[in-house]
Amino acid sequence: PPSTSAPSDVLILVPFEADPKKSHNKRPRTPMAPVKPDPDAPPSGGEKKPAAADWSGGAGILPGRETIGPLLLMTTTPAFSIAFWYTVTHLNGHFLEFARLCYEGGLFATFMEIWPSWTDPVAWKLIGYFLGFELFLMKAVPGKDFTATVTPKGNRPVYKANGTACYLITLATLLILAKTGTFRPALVYDKFGEILSSMNVFALLFCLCLLIKGNVAPSTSDSGTNGGWVMDYYWGMELYPRVLGWDVKMFTNCRAGMMFWAVGIICFAHKNMEVHGGELQIGMLVNVALQLVYVTKFFHWEMGYMCSMDIQVDRAGYYLCWGCLVWVPSVYTSHSFYLAEHSPPLSPLVGALIFLGGITSIYINYDADRQRYEFRKAKGECTIWGKKPRRIVAEYSTATGETRKSLLLVDGWWKISRHFHYVPEVMGAVFWSAPALGTAFVCPYFYVMFLAILLTDRAYRDDDRCRKKYGAYWEEYCREVPYKIIPGIV
Repeated sequence: PPSTSAPSDVLILVPFEADPKKSHNKRPRTPMAPVKPDPDAPPSGGEKKPAAADWSGGAGILPGRETIGPLLLMTTTPAFSIAFWYTVTHLNGHFLEFARLCYEGGLFATFMEIWPSWTDPVAWKLIGYFLGFELFLMKAVPGKDFTATVTPKGNRPVYKANGTACYLITLATLLILAKTGTFRPALVYDKFGEILSSMNVFALLFCLCLLIKGNVAPSTSDSGTNGGWVMDYYWGMELYPRVLGWDVKMFTNCRAGMMFWAVGIICFAHKNMEVHGGELQIGMLVNVALQLVYVTKFFHWEMGYMCSMDIQVDRAGYYLCWGCLVWVPSVYTSHSFYLAEHSPPLSPLVGALIFLGGITSIYINYDADRQRYEFRKAKGECTIWGKKPRRIVAEYSTATGETRKSLLLVDGWWKISRHFHYVPEVMGAVFWSAPALGTAFVCPYFYVMFLAILLTDRAYRDDDRCRKKYGAYWEEYCREVPYKIIPGIV
């Protein structure tokens, strides 16, 4: 599932551009074309050597990444998405009560009884209209071409940068349909169980199609088996699959998962208003407002996300695509889904303080990403916190044997820790979950717990990947910035 924060080297990676006057650069570059040798790359030799070319992945802290772990996740996470929905809508968010039901009635029998229909026509219409509209916008809305960073196999994917426009069009369309009475947004809440059940079916079949495509017709050279059909289905066969011109990961991650995050919480807010006689509860308002700021930041920064670990490292399989099609709608919006019918009274002062804490956290997360972006855009020739930033010029090798350069930022927020931006990201989630005010022990805060684990594991994965990629240069960077996430702790 996605995180809108990139790994430490991605947005600060600054390839030294090839000289356009060189003869081997005269042929126009097409999307996903292999990167040509870099004439500015340093000659071989010297005190430090580029790391090995296979830096496509890294080891995290979570165990069981080979076969058993993926099998366990693929058999439990679809059921968990339904259990979460049922616990909120029928058990007031109390997981202990759900555990009691499973204990008394049997695990399998309980799930058979509570599982909503996956053939509900209304649910499929809602899914079809939403996904079809987003696919249409991806092609119809204009945008500039954006060339992402080089892949381990030497490819550079090209995207249409129209995410912000598509996001605003989607929200405007939803509000117009609601205002004119054409569509009742609270219907998404009422049918959410059937939507999740149907999306589970859709996503599982979608991932199967990706497995077949990766075997038969991969889109780029960044593809191949992971050692068996289980891992191929779970991790995916391709890094950048495209179908009929649509980029699969941009669709699943951004235009399905992240877009529904915004659409879903607005629909849940409408349900909150229906429950409370047309009045939106202060807690629900704070919760939705903070998340909309966060998601708006994501689409403003969408091309940066297309250079993140989700895109550059994780292939298109169950882990990423099912996660964005099912896990994001069910878990990332879970606090809002809970608050729709369980929002406790909240004073304007407490609401304002929660909002202030949340907006500060989101801003710090944004400012950290902004520093990397400006550093990358200016190739290090900029100011951060009033002075020229310190940097490390690192070399690495691609799978084709090319030696290239990157700039590693060692200043601003990035001097505090190598993944300090994860701290405000988690704190933002804490603040927009806070309006639940202890009404349930786990349910409203499950996303915070999940996010903390996800980002900690991601920090270790990224660290291992960068160590493989940059070798001695990364060791030098780690001496300059010794902590991964929280200074003095980890």
